[in-house]
Amino acid sequence: MGPLLQIRNLSVEVAGERLLEDINFDVERGQTNVIFGPNGSGKTSLINAIMGIPGYEVVGGTIIFDGKDITSLSLDEKVRLGIGVAFQNPPEIRGLKLRDMLKMCARKGLKEDLSEEELELAKRFNLTSMLDRDVNFNFSGGEKKRSEILQVLLMKPKLLILDEPDSGVDFESIVLIGSEIQSYLSRTGSSAIIVTHQGHILEHVEAHRGAVLMRGTIYCYGKPLEVLDSIKRKGYGGCEVCKRRRTRMQE
Repeated sequence: MGPLLQIRNLSVEVAGERLLEDINFDVERGQTNVIFGPNGSGKTSLINAIMGIPGYEVVGGTIIFDGKDITSLSLDEKVRLGIGVAFQNPPEIRGLKLRDMLKMCARKGLKEDLSEEELELAKRFNLTSMLDRDVNFNFSGGEKKRSEILQVLLMKPKLLILDEPDSGVDFESIVLIGSEIQSYLSRTGSSAIIVTHQGHILEHVEAHRGAVLMRGTIYCYGKPLEVLDSIKRKGYGGCEVCKRRRTRMQE
C-alpha cells in the first residue's frame, strides 16, 4: 500500500519568502516520525503546509496522503480525510465551551451528550472540571496542551501531527499526554509526526524514525533517540558538520 504520507520535493513560500526547500519525507503506516530542529528552522511551516493553512503556498512538489494527492486541498478537506493536528499555541475561544468543542471533534451534534468513553478520556486528561469553561480561557499551559491533544484524539485521525507537545508543560502533563498518545497509536494502528525540541515526549511514545530540519531543508534521518542523543552532545552545529561530511562523500 505504500507509506501513509509521502512528501516529495516540497518547497513552500510565505509572502514570497522561501521557507522550505526540496523536502522529502515519508511516514509509514503505523509508525511515528519525529522532527527535530532549532527555532526558525521550518518545522511549524512544514506542518502548516501539510495541513493547507492559508498563506503557506506550495511552489513545488507534492503531498500524498493514503495514496491521494492532497497538495492543493483545503484544511477542512484534509481533516476529513483523517489528518489531525495539535498546534503548539492553541488559541482561546471565547463563547465556546470545551464540552461543545469536544462534541464537534467527536462528530456529535451540540444537543448530543458525550459518551461515557469520551467523558472517561476527558477524566484521564484531568479536564473534567474544565468542560463548561470557554476553550483555553485562563487555562494553564498544561491544561491547554492536554485540551488540544484530547480534541485531536476524539477526531480519531489516521495521522496525528503534534507540534511541540512537551513544550511549556510540567512533568506530570508530559507523562499523561505521552501515555495517552501511545495508547491511541497502539490501539488504532495510526501514524504520527511529532515535532519536539527537548525530546521529553520520547520517553513515553515509541518513535521509529527521526529527522533534523534546519534552514528549511532536511539535514539527516536516523533513529530518533540516537539523533536526539547526538543533538544533546554536539548541538545542531554537529548536524552542520555531519551534512558537510556527507556532501563531500557524495561528490
